[in-house]
Amino acid sequence: MKIHADPITVNCKKVLAGLQLIGAPYEVIHVDYFKGAQKEEPYLSLNPNASVPAMVDGDFELWESNAILQYAADKMGNDAAYPKDLKTRADINRWLLWESSSWFPACYVFLVENCVKPLLGGAPDPAVLEAQQTQFHKLAGILDKRLAASAWVSGKNATIADIALAAPMHLHG
Repeated sequence: MKIHADPITVNCKKVLAGLQLIGAPYEVIHVDYFKGAQKEEPYLSLNPNASVPAMVDGDFELWESNAILQYAADKMGNDAAYPKDLKTRADINRWLLWESSSWFPACYVFLVENCVKPLLGGAPDPAVLEAQQTQFHKLAGILDKRLAASAWVSGKNATIADIALAAPMHLHG
């Protein structure tokens, strides 16, 4: 598998960490995020969303970080990282969808304000951070409640759901 990525981004770090958990061999093809390489050809033909990462496995191309993790786990037959049991898999899929639709967007505001802006010479906007506080804490409460009952979000060991949920938090204080 060739992973077109810039390891500085959350979703790329998620995929690389997930592939390590899965035990999937991969090669990183660097796409320079801060230079906008994801918005230019030839990458744009691979991922029309102009976002990283994307995967190429032979003649199969796939974008969306969680889909890449699901594919890799199934390809490698890693049932510990992505169990085939119907209820456990549905639970993992729920957390993957929640991560991409709710958790990541809430975390992203803090990531941009506290990490990206300073990297680019700017400063966090307190009003933007304040506006996101309620939603972030609501979602963090959902995750905290789940993890109060188990060391892992779904099942008895780390899965791709744990990787996905942890990825946007690793840069936050």
